Amino acid sequence: MTEEFRPRLSREENDLILKYRRLKLGGITVDLDNIKDKEGVLVIGDLHSPFIKYGYLEFCKEIQKKYNTEKTVFIGDIIDNHYSSYHETDPDGHSAGAELLKSKEEISNWYKSFPKAKVCNGNHDLIASRKSMTAGLSASWIRTIGEVLETPDWEYGEEFIINDVMYTHGTGRKARNRAQKDLISVVQGHYHSESYIENFVGERFKIFAMQLGCGIDRRSYGMAYGKRFNKPHINCGIILDNGTLPIIEMMKL
Repeated sequence: MTEEFRPRLSREENDLILKYRRLKLGGITVDLDNIKDKEGVLVIGDLHSPFIKYGYLEFCKEIQKKYNTEKTVFIGDIIDNHYSSYHETDPDGHSAGAELLKSKEEISNWYKSFPKAKVCNGNHDLIASRKSMTAGLSASWIRTIGEVLETPDWEYGEEFIINDVMYTHGTGRKARNRAQKDLISVVQGHYHSESYIENFVGERFKIFAMQLGCGIDRRSYGMAYGKRFNKPHINCGIILDNGTLPIIEMMKL
């Protein structure tokens, strides 16, 4: 028997009532605001600190509150490392020390807001370690990005699997290509001016590809290399229902 939908209620109102009823345990009403979706994941786009768009942190916090998710994944490039970029750098921009200090100040606000998170290593995040390899330095001499940014409770890695969904930065392949080739649902960033959700359905499986945008300030000098590209998609992602329901939330500009 299917749950009845009463026409005098809107679909949203009807769904809220049904959810309320399901959350009544032994006659005790559960406070909906205090229930987190323990399997829900908030996915935060490329930050490129210190060139983050004003208001993006508050936007991500609002979306986390809207869906009440418990897990958080940063999809990569949380810092830009413009001073040492493989793109042309602005000689009038911040020095190496000043840029890193500003990035640490910004990231500290994200760390306070999302104290437990997984962070995918992006190509910009890895610039310092790549330059150290070019210089011939052993990794033993280099601090990790978590140590540098003072984020001890964030877990950094190339990719993470949560509920059979792969989260990775996305260097090298678009999300749809990665999902089709690796036969796994994929969430990734890296391509700032593109975002979509695409489903792939077979006889016995269903997977999706989520290409996520970013949270960058495209007018900052650090983003000058992309000024001739399409405008960035400022958004974040939500994955619900044990990794089966992908949602993209666009920030109002």
